[in-house]
Parts: sequence; C-alpha cells; structure tokens
Amino acid sequence: MRKLLLPFGLAAALLSPVPLWAQTTLTLERALDQALSRNPAIAAAVKEVEATEGATRQARTWRNPELSTTVEDFRNNTRTTTVTVDIPIELGGKRTARITAAERAASLASAELDNVRAEVRARVIAAFFDVLVAQERAKLAGSSAGIAGRATDAVGKRVIAGKASPVEETRAKVDQANAQLEWAEAKSELQTLRFSLATVLGDSAPTFDEVQGDANALPGRPVFAELVSMLEGSPMLIIGSLEAERRKALVDIERSKAVPDLTLSMGGKRDASAGRNQAIVGFSIPLPFFDRNQGAILEASRRAEKAKDELQMTRLRLLGELQEASNRLTVASASLRTLQDTVLPSAQEAYEAASKGFDAGKFGFLEVIDAQRSLLQARTRYLNTLAGAYQAAAAIDRITGR
Repeated sequence: MRKLLLPFGLAAALLSPVPLWAQTTLTLERALDQALSRNPAIAAAVKEVEATEGATRQARTWRNPELSTTVEDFRNNTRTTTVTVDIPIELGGKRTARITAAERAASLASAELDNVRAEVRARVIAAFFDVLVAQERAKLAGSSAGIAGRATDAVGKRVIAGKASPVEETRAKVDQANAQLEWAEAKSELQTLRFSLATVLGDSAPTFDEVQGDANALPGRPVFAELVSMLEGSPMLIIGSLEAERRKALVDIERSKAVPDLTLSMGGKRDASAGRNQAIVGFSIPLPFFDRNQGAILEASRRAEKAKDELQMTRLRLLGELQEASNRLTVASASLRTLQDTVLPSAQEAYEAASKGFDAGKFGFLEVIDAQRSLLQARTRYLNTLAGAYQAAAAIDRITGR
C-alpha cells in the first residue's frame, strides 16, 4: 500500500504552492497537546472547577452574629438603652449537609472537566485523521487528473495517426474534465476539514500546512467484551453517579431545613431612671406548625430518584453506542485488510497491464479507462473505510474516556 501512495505524495510535493522547507507539519501528539492547553471548552470547564472551590469555601463558613440596639425614650433621665448580640445556631446538621453538597458539586465539576478533556481528545483524533485521509484523497484526485490529462494527450496523438476513433478522444476529454472537478472538490473538502481541526485546537484558522501520520496504520482497540468492562470508568457514567450523589446531598439539606434554628441573644440594658445596668439573655426559635419544608423535601427526593434513573439510562445508551462503534471498527478493519492484501494490489496490476498493453497497441483506450477507474474506486473506498475506522475508534475513546 505504501508503494501505491508514494507517487501521490511526490505529486503533491511538486504541485504544492508552499516549498517543503517552509511548510509546518502537525503531528497527532502536538495536536493533542495544543488542544488540551488552548481549547476553550476545557478552559471553561477549568473555570467551573475553580468556581466550585469557592462554593465549598462559602459552605464551610459560619453564620454571622447580629448586633441590635433599642432606645426607649429620648429623655436623658428616663432613657432605656438595650444592646444585644444575636448568635444564630444552626440545628439539624445544616452546615454539614451544606458542606457535603458543595463537595459533591466540586467532584462533579472535576468529573465534567475529565469528560470534556476526553471529548476534546476524541474530536482531535477524529478531525486529525479526517484531514490525513482528505490529504491522501486530494493527492489521489490530483494523480487521477494527471493520468487523465496524459491519457487525453495520448489518445489525441493516436487519433491524428489514425489509430483511434475520435469518439475515444471525446470520452478521454470528458474523463479528464471529471477528474479535474473531483480534484477541485477534494481540495475544497481538505480545506474545510483543516479549518475544522483548527477550531478544535483553539485556533480560528489553520496554523499548519499539513498533518503527518501513517495512512496505512489501522486503529486498534480492545474487543467488545473488554470495552464493556471499561465502561464503568466512562466519564459520562462517573458524572451521572456523582450527580446522583449530589442530588442525595441536596435532599439532606432540605431535610435539615425542617429543623428550626435557634437564635441566642446576649446583651445588656441600661435603665437611666433606675441608674442601673441589667444583663439580658434570651433565645428564639420558630415553631414549625405549618411549614416543615415538606414540599422542598419531596421535590429534592424525586429529583434524586430521577438522577438514578438517568444514570441507568445513560449506562444503557453508552452500552449501545459502544457496541455500535465496536462493530463499525471491526467491520472497517476487516475491510481494510482485504483492500490492502487483495483488492488494491490486484487493481494496481490490472491497471499497469492495461497501460502497457495500450502502449503496445494490444488494448484499446476503453480498457485502460476501465482499469484506471477500478483502481481509483478501490483507493477511494480504502480511504473512506479508513476514515470510518478512525471515527469509530474516536467514538470508543470518547465513551470509555481513553
């Protein structure tokens, strides 16, 4: 397969408007490093983690006491001044429940950050190999256009010499025009995919000229049975599990609110008419005759149960997606091996034999065109199958958090 793709690489080097020594090559490793450091989705997730750290710090704080002053009668001789400090005392484990919920939210934010990183990594890998395949497809289309042009010239000379029919020349020109259109479409698609990769990397436009990778390397992933065992480590399942725990912590908060808080008052009273100071100690507590926060407790409980159901739903959905991606990768890998071992070599041999026979006058131009078309179709199918294989592998990585 390397022998088949080598001429296309040489042709692209000769046709490239940018000298090879001035081109910037992007490798997969460098693309992943850049995306993890510059992708805005990851930056936003990091900010959320930092925000939950502030929320946890706030949840640990104690409630502030209150200072109150009351003055009765503004005449100096009969004035009474009362100063008290009201100290709220939380009962029912409110502070503990509040801290636990904040810690669960912080853990959830960290898991979501891991999930965003896994998704970005999978998107980078998929976009990178989309560009790599598009590069090979553009080289293939350029080679096809060159072959069609040479074939048109050769048929034209044979027509002038009276060795071929003008019909063959007309057909050769049509094939050349179609090849030129396919080349233009391939280059346009490559440019679009380069911009898509750049946006995943955190850039508004590509800062690279080409990507460097092995277009013959097949993506390998464990078999489905092993992937299922890795599913529990999926970032999305971890997020669902942590969300269920956070919802449970919110239920504890609402239940703690059913217990009224105690307010302890301490202070002093100055009675000017009696000429004496008096100490004041008291407390106040709401009487939960009507509002026992029962509605909020019911709401939080149902939402906690909903989170458990959503977790199970996510597990089943990911299992289905994982099986589908694994099947697609298995089929694509088998097809790629068949194409590499049998189809492409046979198509190449048939094309070379037809070309030599055409030069020797043993075959007509139609036989060469048919052999060429079969070879190009086989190569195009190989590239499309390779792109599908890497997309399936990226889906597996996204689900399992590899």
